[in-house]
Amino acid sequence: MNKTMKILLACVIAGLLVVLLIFFIWGGDSSEESSTTEKEIAYWVAPMDPNYQRDEPGLSPMGMDLVPIYTEAAMQANEVGVVKISPDVVNNLGVRTGKVSRQLFHTRIKTVGYVQYDEERLVHMHPRVEGWIEKLYTKTAGDPVVKGQPIYELYSPQLVAAQEEFLSVLRRGKKHLIEAVEDRLTALQLSPAFIKELKRSKKIKQTVTFHSPQKGVIDELNIREGSFVKPGNTLLSIAALDEMWVEAEVFESQSAQVEVGLPVTMSLDYWPGEQWEGQVDYVYPALDAMTRTLRVRLRFPNKKAILKPNMFAQVVIHAKAKIETLLIPREAVIRTGDQDRVVLVLGDGRYKSIAVTLGQLGDHKVEVLEGLNVDDAVVISAQFLLDSESSKDSDFKRLHHGEVMQ
Repeated sequence: MNKTMKILLACVIAGLLVVLLIFFIWGGDSSEESSTTEKEIAYWVAPMDPNYQRDEPGLSPMGMDLVPIYTEAAMQANEVGVVKISPDVVNNLGVRTGKVSRQLFHTRIKTVGYVQYDEERLVHMHPRVEGWIEKLYTKTAGDPVVKGQPIYELYSPQLVAAQEEFLSVLRRGKKHLIEAVEDRLTALQLSPAFIKELKRSKKIKQTVTFHSPQKGVIDELNIREGSFVKPGNTLLSIAALDEMWVEAEVFESQSAQVEVGLPVTMSLDYWPGEQWEGQVDYVYPALDAMTRTLRVRLRFPNKKAILKPNMFAQVVIHAKAKIETLLIPREAVIRTGDQDRVVLVLGDGRYKSIAVTLGQLGDHKVEVLEGLNVDDAVVISAQFLLDSESSKDSDFKRLHHGEVMQ
């Protein structure tokens, strides 16, 4: 083989190598491109209604072919409803945030009530014999009385006969008969002092004086001098003033939080600037069928006798939570007619309006049942502006992925 042929053969081999190299290079690039251009379909949507989603191709309710949404687009769809603003705009808007915390929720139940006498210490005076009121020492309802103070004198033939019998038994000197007659006089409400004086003086008294059994005021006075009375008549009532009741009502939704022993504070328009501290004394077992409220009885000390029956009072019952719950600042909540929302802080200047389920409402805190987790952050100022932007296409307005449109 001459030199020229060798050179020609070498050129041909070199050309083949170049062609093969180019083929492998372009072939490899095309395979990579085909693999990279191959996209994964996340779901299918209707061309005219992005809320209509399906897991497989088909027709929309309008009869149009569903359009595929790829994974990358689906990931971007997760950002629907997210508002992104720069730090300087955050500062200009005055955006403030608060943390979601887990703690005990102390509720203040505000209501109103009316002051009343302590009915457990309201004493009614009844006669146990027939007779006439000879003298009345207290003649007006509302008059103050002290324990042991004379209230009225009663003339009764039965009381005169009982005294005669007692003196007759004393003359006989039989101890068991004397004790029996003394017990009868006591049952007729004659005081130990009266019986002792009768035993000493041995003189029958035509009228018997009856005294106040406690300190307080005359609540009802149903007799006058000369009145004829008999057993069963309520002559008068004496109410104590050192402790008073307040009858209050709470809404049905708050009734589960009220229990006996809870601390209560009360204020009156009659005495501005003053507060009374008491406690829940009794929770009534039934709700009012008309108002759907539960009656609660409160007890307050009244040493200065400032509290008077039928006074109107503002009451705050301090309820205590038994378990820790998720709480957020009350100003963070955006309440609409059928939904409660908050603006969630996503970080990096991103915010999103989300729906939440609320529990009890306090003065400054709100219980969250669903929608948030501990240490989430929510916007507590300028949230209405962010919510307006976010809720234009926020995902809480979208239909559920599995729902079928009719």
